[in-house]
Amino acid sequence: MSSERTDADPATAVSASQVLTAFLKLGLLSFGGPVAHLGYFRNEFVQRRKWLEDAAYADLVALCQFLPGPASSQVGMGIGLRRTGISGALAAWIGFTLPSAALMCAFGYGVSWLGPGTQAGWLHGLKIAAVAVVAQAVWGMGRSACVDPLRVTLMLAAAGAILFSRATLMQLAVIAVAAAVGGWLLRGRVAARAHTPAAPTSSLIASNGALLLYFALLVLLPLAARVTHLHTVQLMDSFYRSGALVFGGGHVVLPLLRAEVVPPGWISESDFLAGYGAAQAVPGPLFTFAAYLGAAMQPSPNGVLGAALCTVFIFLPGFLLVLGVLPYWDRLSSSPIARAAILGVNAAVVGILLSALIDPIGTSALVAPSDAVVALAALLLLTVVKAPPIAVVVLCALAAQALTFIS
Repeated sequence: MSSERTDADPATAVSASQVLTAFLKLGLLSFGGPVAHLGYFRNEFVQRRKWLEDAAYADLVALCQFLPGPASSQVGMGIGLRRTGISGALAAWIGFTLPSAALMCAFGYGVSWLGPGTQAGWLHGLKIAAVAVVAQAVWGMGRSACVDPLRVTLMLAAAGAILFSRATLMQLAVIAVAAAVGGWLLRGRVAARAHTPAAPTSSLIASNGALLLYFALLVLLPLAARVTHLHTVQLMDSFYRSGALVFGGGHVVLPLLRAEVVPPGWISESDFLAGYGAAQAVPGPLFTFAAYLGAAMQPSPNGVLGAALCTVFIFLPGFLLVLGVLPYWDRLSSSPIARAAILGVNAAVVGILLSALIDPIGTSALVAPSDAVVALAALLLLTVVKAPPIAVVVLCALAAQALTFIS
């Protein structure tokens, strides 16, 4: 009989240090993006460690797909919360995030030190790699989320709306409309599912406090940034709002972050996209792209302090939402209307990602016919050959550097 507690067998506790160790291993080895992370989590915590049952895991994944924030990281936080409460959620986040955040911070230092040299061919190759990776994400998500004319229409409408207006409120409006349309028109395509009660997570007082803090920071940080004009507060506000308002995970946060850091001149468009390309080559969550931005941007705080600040504040809203919503999810997840709304939101998320693929990723990376050839080859490597993303990123960097020498 296993000594590890499951949702069905709550007798034996798991310590926060055990949660930290388990997620640190995954943080070092989980290449492939959010969808791959969910597969790693299921293998590790449902099949091998048996920390929760398959039905409870599926419900947790559904919740985190519906919430704004980094979906795979939130699933990890939820698993930690199920096992050891708030300390387990924090341990899961630290373990899964720390390796890639450290690597992205180091890359941010490298870009800062290179200065004008950041226009090198290999760096442009990282931007080309981002085209292939995001195109693969659009295709993969589209195949599962846009399977009928209504959801294809939602996807195309979302992409068009985001391309027409880059305002943050437009993305919120797209998500809200898609949820309403899905809940209304897709109810007949889902059924209420029996729910297996999960282990207690946290007290309702703690959950309600987390939700109150989530909304309070969303309102108070912009006000504080306007009143104080301090760059540190502006940084906290920008990254908190980006983490709080993005649906669909790491790839979809790209347009939000770009709108926050490129127009004010905190980082150049070229360095922004190069860092996003580099994020594809490291394990762990794509939201650690924030660590690169915090380290590489010119206004202080930057470096390690900037990386830590940006990383904490982009993940904080997702942490607060998991802590606040998970205790209520057991009842809501049995509703066909809620599940239908999730279907509509997922279709809109694909559209948001498609808009990011077109602009700024495609328009900035594909500046010559040879760039398109390299991007197409990288996409074929990812989708047909099933090459690991890190290998594709390295090959794109080498190919772009070679083309620079030839030209």
